[in-house]
Amino acid sequence: MIAASDPVQRPPDAKLLFVSGRGTIEHWPRSAFSSLLRPGDLVVANDAATLPASLFGNHVPSRRPIEVRLAGRRSLDLSQVRYFFAVMFGAGDFRIRTEDRLPPPACKPGDRLELGPLHATVACLLNHPRLVLLRFDGSPRKIWEGLARHGRPIQYSHIGEPLALWDTWSPIAGPPVAFEPPSAGFILSWEVLASLAVRDIQFATITHAAGLSSMGDPTLDARLPLDEPYFVPASTAKAIQRTRTRNGRLIAIGTTVVRALEHAASVTGKIPAGEGLATQKIGPCTRLRAVDALLSGTHENGTSHYELLRAFVARATLSRMDDQLNKRRYRTHEFGDSILVERAVANGNAHSGDRSGARAESLPVNAGGISTHAERYCRECPA
Repeated sequence: MIAASDPVQRPPDAKLLFVSGRGTIEHWPRSAFSSLLRPGDLVVANDAATLPASLFGNHVPSRRPIEVRLAGRRSLDLSQVRYFFAVMFGAGDFRIRTEDRLPPPACKPGDRLELGPLHATVACLLNHPRLVLLRFDGSPRKIWEGLARHGRPIQYSHIGEPLALWDTWSPIAGPPVAFEPPSAGFILSWEVLASLAVRDIQFATITHAAGLSSMGDPTLDARLPLDEPYFVPASTAKAIQRTRTRNGRLIAIGTTVVRALEHAASVTGKIPAGEGLATQKIGPCTRLRAVDALLSGTHENGTSHYELLRAFVARATLSRMDDQLNKRRYRTHEFGDSILVERAVANGNAHSGDRSGARAESLPVNAGGISTHAERYCRECPA
């Protein structure tokens, strides 16, 4: 795979690798997404807008420059913005690989940070010198104003030019609660939504506070994903129930949707309306109870996103998929190409898309939740 370096959400040559429930691999233009689904399916996407969560400033005790990347909070409530979990870096910016960034100055609880118009206090350290709980000064309105005026979207070195905030918003972006873009949703457009409706494929949304994909340190990255709040509207819960009644499939747009819906379904198998906190890691030992297929970006082996794919397909199928992604030079990262992965038939998914009239290149089948919420590392904090 190659890194997608241009912040274009829907390039005309975008590709889609499709892995069916029986393990066949096909290559499609991404514009053919809706033709890979079948009437009666329900597509669920994350409508979270991306926060300007990268804040530059100074560590007041040392007067040294820092970058703070907001990484999580406990609630989606837009009035509850005094406390954020955050990752801190020393001097530098996105042009330096995250894993090569300088460490921040040594911090201790009570240290003050100046972040443009915002001021914050280190409430506590979270078992790592880079990971902290911050308490911001001021009213929610002042904090939101400071984020809007001073913050920038979190960015990594594969994109050479500074991102504008709107580069990170999907076409359905709503509440500003994501720390990185739920970028699988970049595939969506009014044309795509219209094509779903024509095929009697329903569409619904949830809101999920998508977290960071990298924190620049192996011990921190091993904690990913952190616990993330989500909200399922009553209309979406009803749409899911109707889809099940019709024997339709639930198609998740992005790993955040998988995580939210599987957490919501983990108790009874049904997905209730309301807010929750996704605490689990999804991987090869996960029994999927809600989601039948996943539309996602391409991900590298070893990441939490890649491990989530192992809940859908066997390791051997993933290996063949990786081989094809590399041979066909699929683009990776948030502005890259896409994959559509159905849950393996052996795991209970016997459906395959109705693709009459569409064409693709097919490859033959070969034979043969631990919670990481940062608050648990700082139980005595007042937040």
